[in-house]
Amino acid sequence: MKYLCLCYDEEAKLKALPESEMDAIMHEVYAYNDELRKKGQLIASQRLESVETATTVRVRNGKLTTTDGPFAETKEQLGGFFLIEARDLNEAIQIASRLQGARLGCIEVRPVMELAGLTVER
Repeated sequence: MKYLCLCYDEEAKLKALPESEMDAIMHEVYAYNDELRKKGQLIASQRLESVETATTVRVRNGKLTTTDGPFAETKEQLGGFFLIEARDLNEAIQIASRLQGARLGCIEVRPVMELAGLTVER
C-alpha cells in the first residue's frame, strides 16, 4: 500500500542551522533515501521551495482567487514529502520515524486512496 509522508518543519530554524549541520542532515537524508530505494519502498521524494513562494488557489461561485503564501498561518510549514510503499500503517510509521524531518519537525503519514482510472503515470 502507498503512504504519503508529509514533512513539516520550521523554515526559520532550518535556515538558522550552520552549513556543516545542514550538510550532515542532507547526507542522512540521501543515505536513507538510497536505503528505501534499494528495498523498493521509496516511490518519490521532493523538498519544496520556501513557503514564501507558495500561492493558494480557491474557486468560489465560479470565481478564481489566489493568495500569496500558504493556506494557514502555522509555526510549521509543509516542506516536502516522501511517497512510500509499505505493508501497512505500522511499517509506514516505522519508515517515517527514521526520516530526518521527524527529528526536526513532524511527519504526517496518510494512506494514498487508490482510485481506478485516476492514477496519472508518466
